[in-house]
Amino acid sequence: MREYISQFLEMLVAEKAASENTLSAYKSDIIQFCDFCDKKLRKIQKTDIQDYITNLNDSGYSPKTQARKLSAIKEFFKFLFTEEIIKANPSENISSPKTGKSLPKFLTNEEVLRLIDTARSKPKLKDFRIATMIRLTYETGIRVSELVNLKLSSFNFSKKIILVIGKGNKERLVPISDNMIAFINEYLDVRHVFIKNGRDNIWLFPSTSSSDGHISRDMFYKNLKKIAIEANIDHKRISPHVLRHSFATTLINKNADLRSIQKLLGHEDISTTEIYTHIMSDKLSSTVKNNHPLAKLKK
Repeated sequence: MREYISQFLEMLVAEKAASENTLSAYKSDIIQFCDFCDKKLRKIQKTDIQDYITNLNDSGYSPKTQARKLSAIKEFFKFLFTEEIIKANPSENISSPKTGKSLPKFLTNEEVLRLIDTARSKPKLKDFRIATMIRLTYETGIRVSELVNLKLSSFNFSKKIILVIGKGNKERLVPISDNMIAFINEYLDVRHVFIKNGRDNIWLFPSTSSSDGHISRDMFYKNLKKIAIEANIDHKRISPHVLRHSFATTLINKNADLRSIQKLLGHEDISTTEIYTHIMSDKLSSTVKNNHPLAKLKK
């Protein structure tokens, strides 16, 4: 079983350029399912998968998490069937749990500024680093994985752009403002503090405690939560992804079109960006109500 999982993960890397985070998630989900079944691979049936999903539901897993785990199982068995390791695919025609479309959480501009000011006002340089990361995420909308993997060479200050490496190693250019450049330059003056023993380091946000050489996603997440508490913002509303949503929501409120936001966020499919249309719909409705002469007529 472990050998087949390894082959499956190798296929994801070779054919889909899957990231380490994606591989880790697939591996964890498939192993969890296999441990639940406790059967030889060729003896797993459709009812085993259905029982597993029922067990996930009874254990309190959200429909979204159930759907993700089922998707990993389906991809795994599709691979096994394609490679003729199994004669039939037991995951075919199993419906995913209905997840519904939840609206994205976001912070107001004032709340984000409060986060930045709180982090920047603290005496330790590591908090100034967090302030820089918060501002950069909010101004560009990049993913947290893209943020922590930014290199010094990613920046072209003269053209005011960043080269971002997104999902599947796809590149995109993201603009930055003069104010953001000034903020980063101020951070660069103290960046050397986070480099171990004065060694060369290619990362924008290096870390002396990380094996990767740069600050980890988890460390940024934890520090972000701490700053939120100190800024008197509900920490349950805060995450790097919420900052990304806040970026998109701000642009929608400033009348940016979905296609532009799609490119900036690095969404491959416009349907992913369309979760923000509820904001646009409310805004358009308000525009008609407040400006169209017939809409303003009294009864």
